[in-house]
Formats: sequence, structure tokens, C-alpha cells
Amino acid sequence: MDTIRVGIVGCGVMGPMHAQAVAELPLTDLVAVADLIPERAQKVAQDFDAAIVYREGADLVTDPHVDLVILALPACHRTQLALAAFAHGKHVLTEKPVAMNAAEVEQMIAARGNLKAACCSSRYRFRPGAEAATNFVASGALGTLRAVHHRNFIAAGPPPMHTPPEWRLKRALNGGGFMMNWGCYDMDYLLGICGWSLRPRTVFAQSWTVPAQLAPNLPEGSDAETQYTALIRCDGGTVLSFERGEYMPIAVENCWQIIGERGSLRLDMLGTERKQIVFDECTAGGGTQSQVLWEGDEDAGEGMRGPLRDLAEAIRDDREPSTSLERSLVIQKITDAVYHSAATGQAVQID
Repeated sequence: MDTIRVGIVGCGVMGPMHAQAVAELPLTDLVAVADLIPERAQKVAQDFDAAIVYREGADLVTDPHVDLVILALPACHRTQLALAAFAHGKHVLTEKPVAMNAAEVEQMIAARGNLKAACCSSRYRFRPGAEAATNFVASGALGTLRAVHHRNFIAAGPPPMHTPPEWRLKRALNGGGFMMNWGCYDMDYLLGICGWSLRPRTVFAQSWTVPAQLAPNLPEGSDAETQYTALIRCDGGTVLSFERGEYMPIAVENCWQIIGERGSLRLDMLGTERKQIVFDECTAGGGTQSQVLWEGDEDAGEGMRGPLRDLAEAIRDDREPSTSLERSLVIQKITDAVYHSAATGQAVQID
């Protein structure tokens, strides 16, 4: 097939990284960029040889020279642009989180038609360690899955030299805080490794905003959570447990685990050097014994190339991308339920 012509809306932090990924893939070619700050758009266009520069994303998505639109701007602006892109026959790759809420994802699904759309929450699953874990779980070696666990805490540091982006911890701009920013990665990673076989039904959660003594380190008006804990029961009794926090009064801690009846996997989503995936096997004769299932180094750049390559190949081969809008909807429904449970103190059901 011909090269897929790409347009990028948003040339701040993520836009240039997407442009680099476009340049590195043989299936894609960057033809247009857009940003409300003209200097940003001009720089990306110059650095990556994009011929067309727009100020408004709404203009880019109507451009007949663009086949695929990458939405690399805050979540509050993405859905309307995605809907406009679909209306003009464009495929869409959206940054994470996929949208502000599940209702917006459902709107996008209804408008997509026969076009292809994907979310970048999948980016940690394109590394070889995740692929090895996915194949191992699919083999059935763990037995019936009992628990899927994630825990990641980032210790508070000194005041930053530069104020963090305003959108990160403002509900009106991002739909939420740390859960929206990183929870989608954790869920996509673990649900995807489990083959998207789990069906979440009941959510009980709690969240907290930044400790008062650290509030001056954040942009004024930050009102979203910096820490959350969620327990999710799935059909069949498998339980998901997710905990994340930044600006934490605790040492750094990382854990990703999948626990089955016959064994478990210890994973590392974030690392890139000397990574290991460990299989803890439990037998009647030997008890629980550990073996390294996979080890090696990984290319961090694959996190940017992977979602785009996958979507481009999905367009070429007429298949679904790894994290389709339907799979993103599963993640967003969990996210919405976490926020609702944390706000009400009640368990929330997912249909």
C-alpha cells in the first residue's frame, strides 16, 4: 500500500516525539502539524519536513492530504477533534487517556465507522518482555487467574525547577489526575498481557490529593488526585488491585504481578535495562520455585513507535489495533468507576 500520510495536532511535549516515531517508520510520512502556539508547530514542521502547518487542529483534520491524525493535546480537546477527523475520513491515534470519560469513548466508537482508531495507552506492551509474558499467560501455564496486582509509588522530591504542565492535575483539563495519567498504562499493560479476557464488574476505590506541605510545588488550582487505591472484582472471581501515587511520603516502590492457581509472573513495566520476567511455579512436589522466563534490555523508543506502527499495520491489513476504542472503553469504564467510588465511598458496578 501507499505510505500513510500523518498529521499531528499538538506540538508541545508529546507532538515532537510522535513526529520522531513517524519519521522512523517506513509505513508513515508526516505531512501536516498543528498547534495554537505557531512557533511550536513551525519547529516540528522544520525538524521533520512537514509541508503543511496549521494553527487550529480543526483545520488539519479536514485536510485531504492527511490519512491519519495523531491527537497529542490535552484530553479535554481530543474527543471533538476525533469526531471531526472521523467525519472527514481520517484514522485516529489518540494520546492517553483516551478521553475525559466513557461517554466520550462511546461517542467516538459510534462515529468511527469502518475507520481505524487506537490509543497510546498500549505503548508498554510493544516491548519484547511484555510480548513474552502475553504468550506465556496465553499458554495457560499460570492456571486460572486469581489476582492481578500493581503498585507504584514515586517519592516526593525537592521543589521542581520548572512548574509541571497545568493540565496534569486539573480535572477540567484532564478528567482527573494521576489515575488518568498513568492508570491507563497499568491497566492496558496487565489486561493486555492477560489477553483482554478479564471482565471487570465491581470497583471499590479511594483517592487523595497532594499532601498539603507539597501543594506549593504544583500549578495553582490543581485539584485532582495524586494517589489512589482500587480493588476491582471481575467475572469469575479474579481480582485486580491497582495502587499508584506521586509526591509520596514513602520510598519508591514498583510491582506488577499476575497470580494464577499454578504460578505467578513478576513483571517490570517501566524498566529498560537488565529487565527480567520471573515465573514462580507452584507444584505439589517442589512447592514454589522461581525461574527467569525472559531477560534482556528494551528500547524505550519502542513506546512511541509501537502504537503508531500497530495502527498503521492495522490500516494496511484491515484488522483491529492492539488497543482499539473498545478496549480503551473497558479501561475508561474502570477509571470512571474508580473516581465515582472514591467520591461516594461506595462500591460501583460496571455494566
